[in-house]
Formats: sequence, structure tokens, C-alpha cells
Amino acid sequence: MIKKLTAVGLVAAISVGCQSQGKLFGKKNDQEAVSASASAKEESGKTSYNKLITSEAKSDKGMFTTHFVDDKLYFEIPLDLLEKDMLLVSRIAKVPSGFGGGYVNAGSKVNEQVVRWTKRGDFVDVKVISFKNESEEESPIYKSVLANNFSPILYSAEVKAYTPDSTAVVVDVSSLFEDEVAAIDGLSSSLRKRYKVKKLDKTRSYIESAHSYPKNVEVKHVMTYEAEEPPERGQAGTISMLMNQSMVLLPEDRMQPRLADDRVGWFTVEKYDYNSDELKSDEYEIIRKWRLVPKDMEAYKRGELVEPVKPIVYYLDPATPKKWRPYFKQGIEDWNVAFEKAGFKNAIIAKDPPTAEEDPEFSPEDVRYSVVRYVASTTRNAMGPSVIDPRTGEIIESDIIWYHNHLRSYRNRFMIEAGAQNPAARTLNTPEAEIGEMMRMVIAHEVGHALGLPHNMKASAAYPTDSLRSASFTQEYGLTPSIMDYARVNYVAQPGDEDVRFIRMMGPYDLYAINWGYRYLPEAKNPEDEKTTLDAWILEKAGDPVYEFGSGYGGVDPQAQRESLGADQVKASEYGLANLKKVVPNLVEWTSREGSGFEELDEVYSELINMWRGYIYHVITNVGGVYETRKTADQEGVVYEAVPQGKQRKAINFLTSNAFTTPEWLLNDEILDRIESDGAIDRVQNLQSRALDYLLDEDRLKRMFENEQRSSKDVYSAVEMMKDLRQGIFSELYQSKEVDAYRRNLQRAYVDTAVDYVEQVQAEGDEEIASTDVVALMRGELQKLKSDLNQRKNRTGDTITRYHWQDLIARIEAGLDPEA
Repeated sequence: MIKKLTAVGLVAAISVGCQSQGKLFGKKNDQEAVSASASAKEESGKTSYNKLITSEAKSDKGMFTTHFVDDKLYFEIPLDLLEKDMLLVSRIAKVPSGFGGGYVNAGSKVNEQVVRWTKRGDFVDVKVISFKNESEEESPIYKSVLANNFSPILYSAEVKAYTPDSTAVVVDVSSLFEDEVAAIDGLSSSLRKRYKVKKLDKTRSYIESAHSYPKNVEVKHVMTYEAEEPPERGQAGTISMLMNQSMVLLPEDRMQPRLADDRVGWFTVEKYDYNSDELKSDEYEIIRKWRLVPKDMEAYKRGELVEPVKPIVYYLDPATPKKWRPYFKQGIEDWNVAFEKAGFKNAIIAKDPPTAEEDPEFSPEDVRYSVVRYVASTTRNAMGPSVIDPRTGEIIESDIIWYHNHLRSYRNRFMIEAGAQNPAARTLNTPEAEIGEMMRMVIAHEVGHALGLPHNMKASAAYPTDSLRSASFTQEYGLTPSIMDYARVNYVAQPGDEDVRFIRMMGPYDLYAINWGYRYLPEAKNPEDEKTTLDAWILEKAGDPVYEFGSGYGGVDPQAQRESLGADQVKASEYGLANLKKVVPNLVEWTSREGSGFEELDEVYSELINMWRGYIYHVITNVGGVYETRKTADQEGVVYEAVPQGKQRKAINFLTSNAFTTPEWLLNDEILDRIESDGAIDRVQNLQSRALDYLLDEDRLKRMFENEQRSSKDVYSAVEMMKDLRQGIFSELYQSKEVDAYRRNLQRAYVDTAVDYVEQVQAEGDEEIASTDVVALMRGELQKLKSDLNQRKNRTGDTITRYHWQDLIARIEAGLDPEA
């Protein structure tokens, strides 16, 4: 393989770039780096090491030796670590209450960048390095790549002393952590604006600790800002946060990267090769993965299961409650089944935290240890972040984060979505077996992220919807082919469906993806050598929906949606709604506790409404929807295909019957009279108007017009959809019936949405909308509705209904002709 050189450049937040095997441009070899700095003995005017680092110093030996002397922090940097690649990871270790609206939590990573410590005369500079753009050293274009990717200097410090043996320099790095350095700051520009931050208060900003380990240095420092509007009033015009800076030495022996393929879901690193034979820079991606190498290569080649040289080990946080530890461990080690598909046994191991006697050096901050952290927080979430070598995509370490109150989310969801079918779900005290299994699968999901796998929201559409009512099917295959899908509880199963599985689990796609990403290919000398084998594995599974990948972003493909179950979204939502209608009358009983109020009832009822909304949105996505099947040019068939018109009509019929009729079942007086004095009408209006807005989204309507032109098949046109929708929403008009308050709100929302399109063009001259058929469609529908209203407005004896029809006519006239 030809050696490639990587140019250096600014990295805002490293999630990109790797380079092929070879020497980096601008990087001196070890001998050159040492000899360039070996003149330390000849330097003059420096403080004696022993006078600078006194006996009072608090020192910690490791990659760099750190010294606290009075209120100053010194790094003692070995000369042989100058010019070495290091990953600087900035995390928020502690945050004030309410920070970021509750979405920025302790442990959140704010930046990740590769740096090199370089000596420049009497100074040491910290340079930020990019591995995104590369070129061959011998190529003429290499000079241009270098010139257009110049390394910025993040920080510079004067050399204060040399060690007595002249093997290291000593620099004062206090200001790096006490001053405001944007590249490692925890306050983004948006948060500064939100909280009206004025300045950093240096009198209340300080270094809390510095610890050095064999391959990393960890510094914690408090940053205090003056802010006019801090997250909460009681914070007295102040925002203080504890930052954690990790400096991680990247490996000299680089892992061989694996080229990404968007037909199999992986987190990736992007890069550009300017020596491509194509008439442009070659843009490609490599996957993020741990380095797993077989211990016994010959046995591995024979197809035997072999342990890796270095397994993936996760330690549990000492703060993890002991009753939950077995479930956490199971969730981690569940992935061994997938790794066995890739030829490895015991590839991933879960361990209890070691005691001080077992491992006196153990620390969750040490890059040698990957930890499942248990965070005492009201945040209802879990995360699976990892730290990678951006040169190769190798995952260096990972910390899974579990927030305590995530238990609450699963308790509520289990009651809402399984309460009609499963007696174990009918309590706020979910039995340990069920909540433990849910925790196990959450940990497995987050570990999947930490192994390199993104969400696969398309997986759930691989299974026939009615199969999720089968005990034999769900017990063997789970709810979806991938644990990386959002499909947490089986809401399709109905009362009487015995022994079905209610909680997600790992599936066949997960085993396939791990084999594709982690199977070691001994004969491959470079990433290109692997491509034929990797492509063959994909083509072997092509056409089988179990092995398809879809991220779910974009909201276009109805088969790739969060929390959706089964191939038929309409049928699944019908089943889900049927269960919700059985749950609602029981919520008072299931959530009541003697001596307590109705806060829990209010919370569960609110979450139930959100799930109803989710079922509705799953169906809406079919209207104007487009299926995406990822393919390459050597595969037959198209990538994009419009949802058949029959399914789109079925979706509109469902919406007319379920989303756009008054949900009497939801308006349960036994609940409402306990949680609120009023608000039901506004709540239903909000639900229905938002669903209507989503259905009549401009991009959806434009796709429907385009599908009419592109397809030779019979398609569901936008005109037909609007006609069906109008007749459903205004059924009282066409049947001469009175309209209740909920439906009046919905009908006003329909008119207002259509009028908004017309008024937007009239008021703002919006050329983008004006140049489409959307406005013409809305004008036509408003004219038709106005005509129908004029013909039928007096066919009801209900006064408010008649006033309502007259009001809609006035709204339409004002919208179509605002000057009249």
C-alpha cells in the first residue's frame, strides 16, 4: 500500500478523519524530536528544577508528571513525548441544576481534538492537528494540502525548567485551565447567549485536581461565569461548572481502518484523499470500532472461536446499586453472542469495580478503564459515548452513562403500552424481573453505541406486524431484528395473547453487523483488500429486510421510525390505540398510593397522550412517504420508491377515524377531575392541530406532486388526499350534523393551515412556496370548502354550529383576499 501523509489543520470537534498507514507530514521521528531538544543542557537563564519543584510540591507520576506548587500546576513533559499525537477530550464533570434545559448533563462531552506538544525555542506550543485531509508524500498536491491545512496553536507556555537529567521540560499550564480557552470551554456560544454570560470570574475559577496515568493525564477545573440569566433564579447571577480535560496518548502502532458502507450501520470518521484518480478529492469514511485481534491466529483461520489479545472490559461504577449490577453485567456480556459470529469468544467482559486492594490505581477517569457510570440525576436518559483515535477509527475507551431516573421512563412506558395485556405492568412498583430485564436491554443498546453501532430505526419494519402477537415468534426473534432500534415495549400484543415477549432484545441484524465490522481478515494488508469480502457479505443478505439499515432521520421512510413496530404502521397503531383505550379507565387505580396526591397519575396520563401522538405520527409518515433501500450501482432495483397509494389511502382513513375525531376515550372524567380544573379542550386542539400541520407539511405535499410526475404507476395524488381529508374533517358539514367544541377547533385549524400558505406568499413573497403547486392546491381547497359552506351553512338547527360555519367562510375570504 502506498504511504499516505495527513495534513494538519483546525479541528472544531474531532469526529472525522483517519489516515492510511504511514508517516505523518510534519511529524519528526523520535530521534529527531529528541535531538532537537537535547540542547537542554546548554539552555541558560532557566530556574533550577529543585527550586521550582520544591519538596512541598504535590506530584503525580504518569504520562506527564504533574506538580502542584502553591497555586500553580506544572506539567513535566518528557522530550520523547513531544510531537506525539494525543487526544484532548473535554467533558463537563458537574453542572448546575437546569443547565441546558436539562439536556446537558454531567459527563457530556463538549469537544474532542488531536493535539501535539511541540518545542519552539524557549516555549512549548500545543498545536491542534487534523487528519481529515491527506495526500501522498511524493505527490505535488501534497504541498497544497499542507498549505491549506495549517495547524493552529491552542496554547503556548514558556519552558520554566529542565529535569536534572535533561529528559523533560517543565511548563506552567495553570492559565490553560484557569483562563477562558474556547477550545476546551463548557459553554457554547448558544448557551452564552441564552444565559447572557458576561465574563469568566477568575477569582472563582481554579484547578481542582490533576492526576497522571500511564497513557493519559486528567485535569479537573472549576469555571465560574457571571451571567444575567443563569439556569435557575437561586444561582445568584452565577454559572459554575466542573470541567474534566483528558489528554490521551494515541497508539504508535495504528489499527488498520475498515472502510464504511452505508448499507450497514456504523458510526464513521470522514476523510478526503487528494491523490484519488477520480476527477475530485475522494471522500470516504471508515468505521469506529475497538481493536480485536485473535490470540491464536491459526485457530481463528480454521474457524475456531478464539479469545482476542485484548478483550473489551467494562467496569461497573462503584455507585451502582448492587441489586441492579447483575442486569448491567448481562446487558454488557449479551454482545458476546454477536462477537462469536465474528469468531471471538469472551470478547467483552463485565466486572465489578475493584477494591483498593485489588487495584489501587483504578479510577473511572483513567483511559485504561471503560466504566458504566451510574449517575444520581433526575435526567431520564442513558448514553453510550466513546473516545476514538481519529486517525484510524479505533475506539480507545468508552463510558456508558446510566441516569437513575431512566427507571421512571421504563416503569411508565411499561404500564402504558403493556398494562392492557400484562398484569405485571399494572403498578408503579414494576416487579424486579421486568424492570431488570428492561435495564439489561437499555445497557445492551448503549453498549451497542459504544461498539460503533448507530440507531437502526428500519429494523422493526422487517417483521410482520401480527407476528408480534405470537409467543413462539417473539420469544425467538424479539420485537425487532436489532437492539439498536427504538422498539422498547410490545404494544402490538393484545389481551389474550399468551406468553408473548414484551421487552426488546438483541436480534439477527446485530450479529450480522458485528461480524461485518469486527471479523478479522488476516490476509488483508490494507483497507482496500477487505472490500471484496465485505461487499460479498452484504450482497449475500441483500433483499432480506432483516438485514437492512435505515437511520430514521429525515422522516421520509415510514419503515424507519422511532418506536414503530412491525411492517404495517397502520395496523400496529390500531393495536396500540386499542390497548391505550383499555389502559385509560384503569390509570387512577394503577397509579394511586395511599396518602399521596395525583402527581403520578398526571405524569403517566401525560406520557400516554404522547404515545398516542406517536402512533398517529407513525401513520402520517406513510402519506407522501418514500421507502429507501440502500444499494450500490452493482445491485438491481431502485433506492427510492413511493409508498403505494393503497397504503396512503389506508393511512388517511385511519387518521380521519382516530386522529381527527374527538377522542372521547381519552377525555376520562375520573382522571381529569383529579389532575386539572380545565385544559382538556386545549390539549386535544394541540394534539390534533399539530398532527394536521405535520400531515400538511410543505415537503410532504411537494413529494406527493413529484411522485405523480415521476411514477408511471397509479399514485395517491395530493388533490385526492386533500379531498379525502376535507370530507373526513368536515363530515358534519356534509351530513348536516352539529359540531362539538373539539371538532370546531380542528376545522378552524384546517382552514388556518391552508390560509397560512396563501398568506405567506402574499405577505412575504415567498418564492420557494409560490413556485410550487402547494399554494394552488390550498387556494383550490379553500374555494371548494367555501362553496360547500355557503350551500350547507343553514342546514343545522344548532346555533353555534351555524356561527362556526359563518366564521370559517369569513376566515377563508380574509385569507384569499386580505384587501377586500
